[in-house]
Amino acid sequence: MQAFTVKTPSSLQEYLLKQGFKRNRIRQLLKYGSLYVNGKVVKRYDHPLVTGDRLSIEIKKEASKEILRRFRIKLLYEDDHIIVIDKPPGLLSIATETERQRTAYYIINEYLKQKNERVFIVHRLDRDTSGVMVFAKTEEAKRRLQSSWHNVEKIYLCLVEGRPEKKEGIITGYLKETETFLVHPAKGSVNAKYAVTEYRVLKEGKDYTLLEVRIVTGRKNQIRAHLSGIGHPVAGDKKYGAKTDPFKRLCLHASNLSFRHPVTGRIMRFNSKIPEWGKDFQII
Repeated sequence: MQAFTVKTPSSLQEYLLKQGFKRNRIRQLLKYGSLYVNGKVVKRYDHPLVTGDRLSIEIKKEASKEILRRFRIKLLYEDDHIIVIDKPPGLLSIATETERQRTAYYIINEYLKQKNERVFIVHRLDRDTSGVMVFAKTEEAKRRLQSSWHNVEKIYLCLVEGRPEKKEGIITGYLKETETFLVHPAKGSVNAKYAVTEYRVLKEGKDYTLLEVRIVTGRKNQIRAHLSGIGHPVAGDKKYGAKTDPFKRLCLHASNLSFRHPVTGRIMRFNSKIPEWGKDFQII
């Protein structure tokens, strides 16, 4: 709840603009019935304010979460410093040259705007990868999370084509991104980055295997490139050599994320349930 005492007569919109609110934000507040003058809901932007009026802003929980529901984003956790979500597949993490609004960053930013808060990107998931993502609500929280990101435990579930010979293993090597945005092994290249991926078999089917994967490093497309490199691309990942697409999506899911809270220092653990492809692959 935010509250203001009017000192100079003006219209509601004029007053809020002077307080630093943007016009889009004011429209949202009016739409959701979140503005009160002397305890009564006001829904007209030109409502007259007089000296001594008490203006309050109350964000209704259901209204504020409407945009999250619209884009199928599940809110896992939120406090004054961080916000953790379960991102659906098909949603970009941040904007590109061709897409600005249908991104997790944009949607979370719009959600937080309703509470006069900001969002800062900490890490990314590929567009077609689903699962746990954390955002910061302050620059300090972002800086602390990113500076300690090498200590964050990141576990994924993925369905790969075929059956790996070893039930568990470690994949290492240098990876480089080409001009066509494909990541591939490139030992000795100046721009290549060393990557370490650990995996273990959870379940085996006739044509597919369910893996638990832990990334020690966080390189772009690391899991997809490494698994493709050992001959077991992620199902549905035609970019990295998959020959099948049984579930009409990339079968890669960020299932667990564990890190130390950037302010309290408490260990935070979050998980997202395995998608249907992780349960149904043995019957296809």
